[in-house]
Amino acid sequence: MKAVVFEQFGTPPAIRNVPDPTPTPDGVVVKVEATGLCRSDWHGWMGHDPDITLPHVPGHELAGTVQAVGAHVKNWKIGDRVTVPFVAGCGHCFECNSGNHQVCERQFQPGFSAWGSFAEYVALDFADTNLVRLPEELDFATAAALGCRFVTSFRAIVDQGRTKPGEWVAVHGCGGVGLSAIMIATAMGANVVAIDLTDEKLDFARQMGAVATVNAAKTENVVRAVKQITKGGAHVSIDALGHPVTCYNSISNLRRRGRHVQVGLMLGDHARAQVPMSKLIAFELEILGSHGMQAFRYGAMMDMIATGKLSPQKLVGHKISLAEVPEALMAMDRFEGLGISVVTSF
Repeated sequence: MKAVVFEQFGTPPAIRNVPDPTPTPDGVVVKVEATGLCRSDWHGWMGHDPDITLPHVPGHELAGTVQAVGAHVKNWKIGDRVTVPFVAGCGHCFECNSGNHQVCERQFQPGFSAWGSFAEYVALDFADTNLVRLPEELDFATAAALGCRFVTSFRAIVDQGRTKPGEWVAVHGCGGVGLSAIMIATAMGANVVAIDLTDEKLDFARQMGAVATVNAAKTENVVRAVKQITKGGAHVSIDALGHPVTCYNSISNLRRRGRHVQVGLMLGDHARAQVPMSKLIAFELEILGSHGMQAFRYGAMMDMIATGKLSPQKLVGHKISLAEVPEALMAMDRFEGLGISVVTSF
């Protein structure tokens, strides 16, 4: 099969012919019909993820059709249309047994702990625990866009942030994660303030539902601006970028008893961020993480998509070919373009 491969961290990936995958006894092989390009893939290529061994095929936001089934798989057959969370739980450890597959102790992550979906085919372990059936009316490009950023934002807004109608939500960073969070928070009845560095992305954020915007490149004090807009501070605030500045601002712009959810990865040079601990204590703030979402929680999100309350297809930006992935992957740290880039031709 054709796949995007890199043999050293930070060196240009290349399209190579590599052996087709085979399923493990509890896994499947999926023909990739679409796969999203995510900044997590860039972090992996840069060497920020200790689970990656070289040579490596990245890619973790995927949708496709089952092509081969392991001997122990009970719930899936060849031809099924599927997607999968980027964190796949083993189904047997303490965390999985408590329903928290997203923090599984033996988690399988395509594109990180194993070869991923920037390829014609991808092998996925723990199929009965993790595969998600796609409705016929959901196209593969939109389904792929759900795979990491959208589901992580859904869990961040709904489950971790416990967002309520009428609350103020601040979203720092209007890339794929941030735009997803804006759309989901709006669907939950919240009022969203979007923060970014460019007017172009902030205009798009308004199209996704933001009722106010702050251009951090033109605003002297972002925290003060958010507090003025929200009349005292956000109830929920999301760092959708993963940077010491956005993390600090997200915590600092909360009102009393507010909830900060860290979604953007803090890796490499950005691994450590300041925390305004005195405010955390005095205001009884909460700091939470959001690491993917369990397969069984997709049902609620899919119902909201089916009824039109969520429209993830609006987040799909450029559709590119597998041949364009190496250049696009290397450029991800420049934060160019709007929405989510999805590979749709192989």
